[in-house]
Amino acid sequence: MPRDTPPGLTAPALPGVARPGLCTDCGVSRLEDGKACGRACQFIQPDYPALERRVHGRTADPARGDEAFFGTTLAMHRARLTPPAPGAQWTGIATALAARLLETGAVDAVLAVAPDPADRWKPLPVIVTDPARMADVRGMRMGYAPTLALLEPARAAGHRRLALIGIPCQVYALRALEAELGLDRIYVIGTPCSDNTTTANFHSFLALLDPAPETVSYLEFRADFRVELRFDDGRPTRTIPFLQLPISHLPADFFPMTCKTCVDYTNRLADITVGYMGGDGDQWVIVRNTRGAELLALLDGKLALAPLTDKGKRQGAVKGFLANTARAAGGMPLRRMPDWVRPIVSWLQPRIGPRGLEFARARVEMKAVETVLHLRRNFPARMKNMIPAHVWRIVAPYGLTAAPGEVRPPDDAPPKS
Repeated sequence: MPRDTPPGLTAPALPGVARPGLCTDCGVSRLEDGKACGRACQFIQPDYPALERRVHGRTADPARGDEAFFGTTLAMHRARLTPPAPGAQWTGIATALAARLLETGAVDAVLAVAPDPADRWKPLPVIVTDPARMADVRGMRMGYAPTLALLEPARAAGHRRLALIGIPCQVYALRALEAELGLDRIYVIGTPCSDNTTTANFHSFLALLDPAPETVSYLEFRADFRVELRFDDGRPTRTIPFLQLPISHLPADFFPMTCKTCVDYTNRLADITVGYMGGDGDQWVIVRNTRGAELLALLDGKLALAPLTDKGKRQGAVKGFLANTARAAGGMPLRRMPDWVRPIVSWLQPRIGPRGLEFARARVEMKAVETVLHLRRNFPARMKNMIPAHVWRIVAPYGLTAAPGEVRPPDDAPPKS
């Protein structure tokens, strides 16, 4: 039975459960086709070049601007919705795009996540058919959201033109299955994703940040190396420097192995990616193909665009991350910075650290480093199938290269004797 939701927004009951192992519960394992995961999961044997050619018409070109880091790109913008949408995580570009698709009749329904009625931080997959209801899906959720399980109830309701607001592991699976779905049209609004955790784990994290975690209504990791907290009990906004976060108090499995081995931070297969890492205080928009350009045009006159910034140097931060991750992947304790040093470095980071596109490049490199180190430690046999060529190119400047057996031979390679 659908959850008790307002007209124009439904939350169908979803069958099945996530599969064990490297699974983010994107929703494919809950579909009637029990073999779909084998064809669609990015944690089995992803083929980004083939899907990029199908979706964008070409593969990402490492020699073309920043495509080595961010994927196929037609244009990149620093942007903000004017005026900002109330209740949005940033300014509301992603949900505004989806609302416009519904308003113009380009799609019948949007697949997204709303807050669960029992827990504002828990994602609830929903089918949105009323553009006004897109306001209900604004903001950040933490936890697994089997959004792609909505494909079957959406088709059963007669929706043939869909949009998805999704994270990279959901978008990869959708693209892998897209040709089988029999849809007339699909638009993909992607958001970057680097780390997720269970909703229960996230509540534990909030409890470490604030003595009244139940009053936290907003949390965001900002590009100025601070976490912003807002509250619904009247307290003023609070910011915490990254270096003063209680990361060392989190359990080793706080972030699942899927997130530690993800090969796509920037949602390379979306039509348009809307995030913040390269926005330097604004939102960061990557238009990837003609559908992405069509989407951005829907907000003509409502977006304030500005040149992207590109400041600082990322290499020192990435090398430090590599050293700490190598220790953590080997079961050794992380080196803790002396308390007296933390305020100094926290003051320096937003002033001399990477900003704008350099900050985004740093995060992409860190995620690639993390993937190689954790797979090498925990799932070495999977490396040859799970790590695409673009990840090896990103980590090469930091001395991480593929060992024998860590790269899959080309399809036309002669068999071993």
